[in-house]
Amino acid sequence: MTAILYPVATSPERALDASLGAAVRESEARRLAGEPVAFVAGQVGPDFESREAALDAYPGWVDDERPATRVQILPEHRFCQLVEAIPGRRPPPTISPVNRDGRRWPTPPHPPRTIWRLMVTYWRPVSAAPGPVAEPVHPQARKARRSKAAKAAPETLNAMAHQPLRAIKPQQPLDIGLFEVRLPENPNLVMPDE
Repeated sequence: MTAILYPVATSPERALDASLGAAVRESEARRLAGEPVAFVAGQVGPDFESREAALDAYPGWVDDERPATRVQILPEHRFCQLVEAIPGRRPPPTISPVNRDGRRWPTPPHPPRTIWRLMVTYWRPVSAAPGPVAEPVHPQARKARRSKAAKAAPETLNAMAHQPLRAIKPQQPLDIGLFEVRLPENPNLVMPDE
């Protein structure tokens, strides 16, 4: 599997035009930026009314399946994608079944108007963050729940649930099975052993 080379840049626009380089891993991105980095995604450019208009505006950045302008991006350069969103409001509420007049579902409402934007995933230096990065002020919910003083106020529990997740300990390397071996010529490939 080919790893994606994400650009190292201060903004999504700079990731498309003038990045500091490209990196697969955080350590490589940190070396290119000269400081700690964060893996982020951001939207670029104007809103487009259709996917075709967005594909015409960004040729060569995303896959284009249209026969006239067919483009396939290399796997290592797939850090851009087109996303569809509902502008300025929430998605429509879910529809409940009615079971009336031989119909289970009501007539669906008209779909809301959607827009298309280009989303760029990249490594951003921490110093280029848009606002101050605050360290979570509450303990992790899983630790607080297991502690003896687990009787917390609802506001505290809500704040714990909405803060970013942090790992308890570093992730361990993946284990391979009892009858699997790594190939000497390619240690990234695990093959069954008979």
